[in-house]
Amino acid sequence: MSENLDYFDETHRILRQTAARFVEREITPHVEKWEDAGEIPRELHRKASEAGILGVAYPEAYGGGGGDMFHGIVISEEVLRCGAGGVHASLMSHGIALPPILYLGTEEQKQRFVPPVLKGERIAALAVTEPDVGSDVANLRTRAVRDGDAYIVNGSKIMITSGCRADQVTVAVRTGGPGHPGVSILVVDTKTPGFTVANKLKKMGWWSSDTAELVFEDVRVPAENLIGAEGQGFYGIMMNFQTERLGLAVMANMTAKMAYDESLKYAKQRETFGKPISAHQVIRHKLVDMATMVEISREFTYRVAARMAAGQDTLKEVSMAKIFATHICDKVCFEAVQIHGGYGFMREYPVERLYRDSRVLSIGGGSTEIMKEIISKIILR
Repeated sequence: MSENLDYFDETHRILRQTAARFVEREITPHVEKWEDAGEIPRELHRKASEAGILGVAYPEAYGGGGGDMFHGIVISEEVLRCGAGGVHASLMSHGIALPPILYLGTEEQKQRFVPPVLKGERIAALAVTEPDVGSDVANLRTRAVRDGDAYIVNGSKIMITSGCRADQVTVAVRTGGPGHPGVSILVVDTKTPGFTVANKLKKMGWWSSDTAELVFEDVRVPAENLIGAEGQGFYGIMMNFQTERLGLAVMANMTAKMAYDESLKYAKQRETFGKPISAHQVIRHKLVDMATMVEISREFTYRVAARMAAGQDTLKEVSMAKIFATHICDKVCFEAVQIHGGYGFMREYPVERLYRDSRVLSIGGGSTEIMKEIISKIILR
């Protein structure tokens, strides 16, 4: 499967080589240890920044590399080559924590909150999901009440990527009445009294990504940490969802591609009845189906990314890309384990982890069911 030359130029190819070397040197040898530990080391963020890959697609004015959307896709794909989706999720959690600040924040807020994260000095997380509120962002309950020059925040968040290690959390709160007009965004320093990590959650996959339940008890947040005006939070979160869903489609395609690559390699080496299993038609045809599905899904995702980068409205298409890519990923990873047989169930084989990690992709960032609701409203209006 070759890189599509319509989307990637020489700068992308050079970046891919740089990122691949970094992953091979600094990430892949340590994956098993980080998976068992349930988190990646803070030092990895600084190393990734120094290697020029942490903020490659962010504006230079805030310490980024000034790259385009496909520079960011290159980084995601290469980090995922380590074989652990959790490493990518944690190392790149700023990819969902910083955009609301860049969309809605003042210049002072951007300079205060973004550069330290892109330098790898601080870890940023996004906190939207609540124990009783998942994709229904308009009905979140964590409340922030204005008190002089601050907001007093009370509530809880759950399933927060990098939540255990984060230094700053971009938090969706309710400052007004019911529904989306009452939602706002605050950046909370995790050292603020009343902020606690209530639980480090254990998960089916993404083991190396620390995932937290957060509790806010009378947390006093400076009013200057309000991102945008009161009531603009829902808009900022929805804008963020677009890029997050594209990112999850990219992750799904890369996960599927690695599962296919591992299966192809295994099928050529593994013998049954005196010949490689690739000589059996049933296995060859599985591989053909896997290769076809991955190629089609990846091409569609790239096309949606190109349209998004051009400023076009892609709400329908990015939702479709997420549905399709995650469905293909589930199917390809399933077949990869099947081709490996009993070995596919063993942790020493990469497809075991790819299979587990793939399952969250159709849930995170808005489930497949939510994506279908979004698409149905567009095509039926």
